[in-house]
Amino acid sequence: MDNIQIYIRRYETKDENKLFALIEWEGEEWKDYWRGAGRTKYKRALANSINYVLFEEDELCGYARCRDDDGYGIYVYDLLVDQKHRGKEYGRLLMEQVCRDFPNDTVCVMSGVDTYYKKSGYEREGSIFTVKIKPQKN
Repeated sequence: MDNIQIYIRRYETKDENKLFALIEWEGEEWKDYWRGAGRTKYKRALANSINYVLFEEDELCGYARCRDDDGYGIYVYDLLVDQKHRGKEYGRLLMEQVCRDFPNDTVCVMSGVDTYYKKSGYEREGSIFTVKIKPQKN
């Protein structure tokens, strides 16, 4: 097991099928990314993001999707490690790669899985709210 090659690199369009298979395998929670028109939308999001893929040998085991806020920080929108590869610290390796690639920027996570990030030693700063327009009274 010690001789297993693990590497992280930037996502390329040739990774698309493996990435979408990973996302689909995660199930209904991620359906908006892979089902129907969601796949087209997510492909567009990937094209406009900074994406990393982590491989164990030739198997795509995890990925991170980030956005650069023009010097105000790097925001990680998606971090996913294949269920059967969790516990190997692959999520940490992906996050550390982002930090290495952007040493002068603050790396922030847009998360709905706070327990994972707290367990990883990351500090919470603020929160996210969904903004909606209130109907106007006549």
